[in-house]
Amino acid sequence: MSRKLSSSMRRRTGSLRSTLAARVLLICVKGEMKRRLNVRSNRFIQLHVDTMKMRNIILLSLMLLLLNMQHTASASKGVVASLKAKWHTTPFLLETSEFIGEDGNEKFWQFVDTVKELTVYKQGESVRSYYNLIIKKANQFLTDLQVNLLKMALSLHFYSPAVHSFQRIADDEPPPEACPAFVSVHGQHSCSTKKIKKLLKAAAGRPHPYLYKNDHIYPGANKTDVPVVILYAEIGTKKFTTFHTVLSEKADGGALTYVLRHFVATPKQQKMLLSGYGVELAIKSTEYKAVDDTQVKDSKTIIKAEEDHNDEVQGFFFGTLKKSHPELQEQLGELRKHLLDSTNDMAPLKVWELQDLSFQAAARILSVPKFDTLKLMRDLSQKFPSKARSLTRVAVNSKMRKEIEENQKHLSETIGVHPGDGELFINGLPIDLEVHNAFSILEILRSEARVLEGLHNLGVKGEHQGTLLRLPANHVTDSYGLDIRHPAVMWMNDIENDPMYSSWPAGVQELLRTTFPGVIRQIRRNFFNLVLFLNPEEEKSVELVKLSGLFYKHKIPLRIGYVFVVNAEDEIDGFSDAGVGFYRLLNYIADEYDLSQALISMASLYNRVDEGEALTTDTISAFLKSKFPKAKAERIFGAKSEYDDRRKEGTFFYKKSGLGALPLALFNGIPLSPDEMEPDELESIILQHIMDSTTAFQKAVFMGHLTEGTDVVDYLMEQANVVPRMNPLILSTDRKYLDFTSSPVVSDWEDTTMFSFLDSRDKTAVIAKRMKYLTNNDEDGMSAVTMWIVGDFQKASERKLLLAALKHLRASPGVRVGVIANPSGRPSEDNTTVYRAIWASLLTQKNKAVAEFVQKIAREQSYQLLMQGTKMKDLLLQGMDTDAFEKKFNTLEVDFVRSQQLFCRDVLKLSAGQRAVISNGRILGPLDEQEEFTAEDFQLLEKITRSSSAEKVKAQVKLTGMKPKHASDLVMKVDALVTAAPKGEVRRDVQFLKESHSVLQLSPRENEVFYDVVAIVDPLTRAAQKMSPLLIVLSQVVNLRLRLFMNCRGKLSEMPLKSFYSFVLESDVTFLGNDTMSAGPVARFTELPESPLLTLNMITPEGWMVQALRSPHDLDNIHLQEVSGTVTAEYELEHLLLEGHCFDLSTGQPPRGLQFTLGMSRDPIMYDTIVMANLGYFQLKANPGAWMLRLRKGRSEDIYQILSHDGTDSPGDAGDVVVLLNSFHSKIIKVRVQKKAEKMNEDLLSETSESKGLWDSIARRSYSSPGSRLHYYAVRASLAKNMCFCSIAGGGPKKDDGEKKEDGLNIFSIASGHLYERFLRIMMLSVFRHTKTPVKFWFLKNYLSPSFKETISHMAESYGFQYELVQYKWPRWLHQQTEKQRIIWGYKILFLDVLFPLAVDKIIFVDADQIVRADLKELRDLDLEGAPYGYTPFCDSRTEMDGYRFWKSGYWASHLGQRKYHISALYVVDLKKFRKIAAGDRLRGQYQALSQDPNSLSNLDQDLPNNMIHQVAIKSLPQEWLWCETWCNDASKAAAKTIDLCNNPKTKEPKLTAAVRIVPEWVGYDNEIKQLLKGIRQREDDATSKRTPSQRNDGHKRDEL
Repeated sequence: MSRKLSSSMRRRTGSLRSTLAARVLLICVKGEMKRRLNVRSNRFIQLHVDTMKMRNIILLSLMLLLLNMQHTASASKGVVASLKAKWHTTPFLLETSEFIGEDGNEKFWQFVDTVKELTVYKQGESVRSYYNLIIKKANQFLTDLQVNLLKMALSLHFYSPAVHSFQRIADDEPPPEACPAFVSVHGQHSCSTKKIKKLLKAAAGRPHPYLYKNDHIYPGANKTDVPVVILYAEIGTKKFTTFHTVLSEKADGGALTYVLRHFVATPKQQKMLLSGYGVELAIKSTEYKAVDDTQVKDSKTIIKAEEDHNDEVQGFFFGTLKKSHPELQEQLGELRKHLLDSTNDMAPLKVWELQDLSFQAAARILSVPKFDTLKLMRDLSQKFPSKARSLTRVAVNSKMRKEIEENQKHLSETIGVHPGDGELFINGLPIDLEVHNAFSILEILRSEARVLEGLHNLGVKGEHQGTLLRLPANHVTDSYGLDIRHPAVMWMNDIENDPMYSSWPAGVQELLRTTFPGVIRQIRRNFFNLVLFLNPEEEKSVELVKLSGLFYKHKIPLRIGYVFVVNAEDEIDGFSDAGVGFYRLLNYIADEYDLSQALISMASLYNRVDEGEALTTDTISAFLKSKFPKAKAERIFGAKSEYDDRRKEGTFFYKKSGLGALPLALFNGIPLSPDEMEPDELESIILQHIMDSTTAFQKAVFMGHLTEGTDVVDYLMEQANVVPRMNPLILSTDRKYLDFTSSPVVSDWEDTTMFSFLDSRDKTAVIAKRMKYLTNNDEDGMSAVTMWIVGDFQKASERKLLLAALKHLRASPGVRVGVIANPSGRPSEDNTTVYRAIWASLLTQKNKAVAEFVQKIAREQSYQLLMQGTKMKDLLLQGMDTDAFEKKFNTLEVDFVRSQQLFCRDVLKLSAGQRAVISNGRILGPLDEQEEFTAEDFQLLEKITRSSSAEKVKAQVKLTGMKPKHASDLVMKVDALVTAAPKGEVRRDVQFLKESHSVLQLSPRENEVFYDVVAIVDPLTRAAQKMSPLLIVLSQVVNLRLRLFMNCRGKLSEMPLKSFYSFVLESDVTFLGNDTMSAGPVARFTELPESPLLTLNMITPEGWMVQALRSPHDLDNIHLQEVSGTVTAEYELEHLLLEGHCFDLSTGQPPRGLQFTLGMSRDPIMYDTIVMANLGYFQLKANPGAWMLRLRKGRSEDIYQILSHDGTDSPGDAGDVVVLLNSFHSKIIKVRVQKKAEKMNEDLLSETSESKGLWDSIARRSYSSPGSRLHYYAVRASLAKNMCFCSIAGGGPKKDDGEKKEDGLNIFSIASGHLYERFLRIMMLSVFRHTKTPVKFWFLKNYLSPSFKETISHMAESYGFQYELVQYKWPRWLHQQTEKQRIIWGYKILFLDVLFPLAVDKIIFVDADQIVRADLKELRDLDLEGAPYGYTPFCDSRTEMDGYRFWKSGYWASHLGQRKYHISALYVVDLKKFRKIAAGDRLRGQYQALSQDPNSLSNLDQDLPNNMIHQVAIKSLPQEWLWCETWCNDASKAAAKTIDLCNNPKTKEPKLTAAVRIVPEWVGYDNEIKQLLKGIRQREDDATSKRTPSQRNDGHKRDEL
């Protein structure tokens, strides 16, 4: 023993001596370097000698140092984490086709033709060469920037889900056996092209297959009445080419519709490694030792550090040294490791050392060469715990500190960014890294590339580019309104002036007064205006007038107006036309009394009409006779009536408005949809609109936009969404734009053959270049709006369209009109006469003469003359250049007209002879034959075009000083480009006051498209850990102009970062030296300090459900001192989430407890879920593919039906809800359901109703009769004035007499880390040993280790229990926790209502570190006395711990009052009661409110239910149900039914030690489990040894393309 000790001492002394020598030598070397560098010499020869001497000194010093160091260098330790997809690797060629397909169907099929048989090259080429060949082929269709984005997309496998989704759809067909490719013709399959003809004949009687939005449909004749053939094949293979040749020919001939879906017959078995996620190694507290002492087999993997060429350690640049001395690579590596070990000092810093760390990091980062700053920021932020001490020695420049503070003040005032905040802007777009991930950022880069390259191609560069990008374009809205300030509107009431509302307050500030939720404020202002367009004779008008009368009667603050649309003929008799008779009666009453009284009388007239009947002249006459017996009917209703004033105004207003079919309602000018116009629904709809618009008014008042002096109606009608006329085509949100950004080599449209070979962009560019215009320029000679009129001008409807455009042109300065021919047949001189005349005049005449001539020739009279044989020259106007016109007209060939027709067919997608209008590139068409497009429509179109961005673009273009014609062209092209771009958040122009000392600036490469990136970050934050690697990759992918501001925090009081971090992201696919592909991207942690205890967290994009797949190590407790090699962790992307929100249309509320199932056609129920009341949220686990969402069979399907859905891939009103998951983003859908008519009074969660408080007692009355809901709101409004706000608790306990008792025990538990999983197994065994009742264990799968998941099935088989692994992804809308322990605590309490099926009535939670000594059946059957759950209070009997009982004083003492503070180690939940009173929703609501404060909910799982004890009652369980030595005295231990191994804050005793000491039976349980696990491992080893080597290696082949 003594020898061993002395030997150990000698080794330590030698090591210490070596280290001291090394440090002394380093100091000497660095001193000599510094001294020599400061020597100034005027002679070059002396400088050279000095340099050589210094080099020799450094080399000598290094060699001496290395000789003194020990050569027994230990193997490099570290952590490697990887993440694989659940599905097989998808070929790069198919992913590339999806990338190109996003630029349009045309490009996709051109690429497919280019790579038809590309896979033949796979055999003879290396993997790298084949990859480069794919890129080369793609380069034919992409710019250099797009190719770089493609490479990044391939490295991310961005399109792999899209490819795999088609594979899953093919599997669902299913594919015929041994078929490398096959077709599906209306459900019938074939592997041979020879059978296609036969299948097509048989397809006629079968339904068309469902096609998805992202299906690739071949651009053939595209007839709708032909069979659909779906080809499942792999692009690039011979079999694909065979099918493609046949199908494309038949599609071109109009015999079928050809659809292509990816299908790989023999997919590679390897799973692909993913990227785009983060991995964190968080430093754990070791206050309580919670590490398992069970030994695991170490990995023999050695990881090499990713070396930085400019890696600097303690003044030495090792990259430079290794280049200079390649023969010393190994020794320099050992020196570097030695220096790093000496600097990885994890000793805690003093408070004064912490204060300036952020500024010191910034100073260090900004001190290195520009192109090394991002790498250094990544290094410092991601390895901060081991770099912190070295930063304390960095001096902070006072100029830098001052500049940072000045910039921070400026940023706070301009964009609301505060010290320490992290912000990223790409071309002004804010990129929130908590929301965005690598995938969404790539989408943004690609979207921006289209605009940037477009502007670049149009000649807009430099600062002009940024200015145009940041133009505040008005968002397209789907709620345009009509101006209701029209004399044709007859107002029934006026809230502001009528005496009946005089008692109401009139101030707009009343909107901000607090009131009970759902109460409609009664304010004497015309905030809410309802205008009804009615034909008095229609049946629906009867119910609508009655309803409006009820609104008036119940004093709902709604101003009601009518527009009566009646017969507008001059001579009409009111005795024969009920509508005219009604209108004249109305005028008569208005003259005798007033208009308001007349409209009120109208309601009583309609009360005489029976439901389902229409108003008749007899009813009108009878009403007049009974109410006004002295009135003369002839004088009122006759043909010469005195009461016929303004009868036509309503009809003219209606026609001019462009509104749809009657009856119609406008709420504040915005039309209600036909569905909303149903009288049964309208009442609720109007009330909902009133409440919804109240919020907008409140905001306007708060922001000062709406003041006491504002006329509310004028304010409403002056909003940007209010237009003079409604035209659904113009106001539609589904808008298509021409792409003007191409620069074709030739612009010849006379050569039709050449023109036909151009792609869509080139065709558009040629048309734009050759177009001539009729103009009405602004004073500056420019036109902000360019309109193209497309049609066959031999037809009357097209000429009428042209005349309407010319009429508008005359009245609208700043507009120009071009004309494009689309003849009905093949162009000839006969069928293009009018157009050739127009074109000849444009080429030869002045603008005024052209306008007059075109207007003349477009008239019907002129056309008839031409048809009768009149010569064109005879129609010319005086003042025209006749000779020039005749010469041009007679020599004009029709080839250019044929080119225009091709443009209409290929680009505008018009059939021959169809009409369209194009405004600044926006395509409106084809117009229906009967569809009128009037001058008023052109006026509306101009207004919409100008208000979006045309005016702003014109203002910017004007600054360039271009000639008016070219400037107008540029306005048109830029406006089309900018307006077509997806509308995200508002772009910000971020500027800094000073940029000398606090901002890193990287300039872009000149004469190339560049992205303007602004990053604001504190270098020592999580934002910096993510942002620095992201910026490095972005700089490799795209041309950047980067400004990076160091947004430092001062006076830090704690370590700003307590974790190591790695962000897995690459700019391109990486290959090895032998041209094979690398294994894939992984997170590598090297040079980690060995002393701290670490826990590994995967930080993945929202919507990813990730699980640990393989690792022998305890990933929750990584201690490198106890590991001899590398800690490896393999994770799997197990599921992509389908998320949604569900609402009951009848109530507007989420249907709590509604269950959905998700599956595929061959397996309809694969996953299920429950809808929660919070936002009606639900989530389902899925993966790429086409999924069917259904109501679960049982009560959900019996009571409810799905009415509509949004965000899905099937039509919104389709019964089957089809959802296609084809990206790494989770999909969010919206589902609307309604109870079936016969089930209206049934409740999903109970058969009996419970008292829920005053408001619900009002709500439960029957409000189905007209006006009853209005009465309900009126009652609420009056009650709210006199009531205080209070919490209304649920009713007392109720129990169904017929309730069936459960036979089994359901035990829920959570564990993370090997130690707690060891405790968990022992807890399970203790439960099982003390009950004869069948047991089912429920475990949260999210944090279980691979070893536990591998062995639990064996344990269940051995002991005869059931188990289920449940999963739930923390919802994105619920405040996120970042610390793993707090996330686990959250899962214990926040999702109890949705984790378990409705069939589970009661669940008992038992902590993993608990030992059960009684039958838990007794706890399950305990009467909870109406409470949803029961907890055990904390013990009070161990008095020496009184100082640690925080709940005895302060907040908890006052909050709890006489109640007790309960422990969360054991609790029983009555899930039926829990769901019935919405306990889960209440807990989540309270959590959301409290968790924003980092100092609240310290013990989340305990504090939350105790905090909510007044709203969600807790049944206090008898004390013996939970004994814990920390809080309970020894005397009470004998009666304990469970023993919990609570942490002891006084002794800090390790868990394992406490378990052995406190629980005598624990060791026996532990040994029993160990023997079981040993047997399991032995059986697995035996099975492995029997497998052949090839079988064992199957899963480890290197991935190929």
